[in-house]
Amino acid sequence: MTEFDPATGLARGSFGVGTYRLPDSPAFPGLVLADGSLIDLSARYRDTQAVFEDWARALDWFADLAAKGGSSDLRFADVECLPALAHPNLLGAGSNYRQHVAEMMTHNKFNQDHRLPGEDDAAFFRRNLAEVDRRAREGMPFLWTGLHSSLSGANDDIALPLIGENPDWELELGVIVAGTGRYRTPEEAADLIAGYVIVNDLGTVDEFRRVDIKFGYDWISKHQPGFKPFGPFVVPKQFVDRDRIRIRMKVNGETMQDWPVTDMIFSPEQMLSYASERVRLMPGDLLITGSPPGNAGSHGGRWLKPGDVVESELEFLGRQRNHVVSEDSGGRGTNFGPFLTSW
Repeated sequence: MTEFDPATGLARGSFGVGTYRLPDSPAFPGLVLADGSLIDLSARYRDTQAVFEDWARALDWFADLAAKGGSSDLRFADVECLPALAHPNLLGAGSNYRQHVAEMMTHNKFNQDHRLPGEDDAAFFRRNLAEVDRRAREGMPFLWTGLHSSLSGANDDIALPLIGENPDWELELGVIVAGTGRYRTPEEAADLIAGYVIVNDLGTVDEFRRVDIKFGYDWISKHQPGFKPFGPFVVPKQFVDRDRIRIRMKVNGETMQDWPVTDMIFSPEQMLSYASERVRLMPGDLLITGSPPGNAGSHGGRWLKPGDVVESELEFLGRQRNHVVSEDSGGRGTNFGPFLTSW
């Protein structure tokens, strides 16, 4: 008997919490058992936001329901997976995997002025990796804020917008907060983690830099509609051995990302501690913890295109499957278009 049930990808004995819908029916919060049984929670909770606002009591009730095996005819395979939460605050980590950051510093244009005369890639990479490790010791996380309007269901289509030539993937471990507080230590921040979830942090990477403002970078294009497949469920942290998680993503059956989360520069606890110094964390907040290596640029610029199929999986957290399509703009065009990258 394998540890993970093929019906859901959940470890046997565990469960997940998400938002689901049957055809022609309203959305409801649901408890998914590993074997694919699904229990409607709407008699007690209006949505998953309410679940995470009441997390300690909710978790006890869920454990009791799971122990009894549930009493529902609903099946996970028969419902549409909506975003696990409808409107969380989003905090996104940037540059948070050692290998990925060192690779970018070695090969991307932005850092070539730091290459020594005659220095080859291997030597430059070693120096860049040492700088990454110094950041881990002496620096701090980098977080950006996001829009919940970019969230989509685990199996929804990925619609490529009119703007952006280089749509890219970044499969990541997501963390859901159940609590609040300011100036938390990393040890205290650990108590704020309710569970973990899959998030694919898509973006059009040619739409970051612009010349017409002094800041240079603008992250708004990370939040196009549907650019954050989110779910299919949040798995309580008690069921997740984080050190065993590998981030695996395929496009049309070809592996693009396959990397352990243990390569993070800053842990989720450190990131939440850092965030608590700058924002008020709230129940239901979503922290996405950064991308490992394997983005499209490292595969020869193999950007997403209509017709692609994206398959994603993280141990303990289930699976996603998304078809890539062109956005239906209803015949409308753009007024401003792509960012200006030169005058």
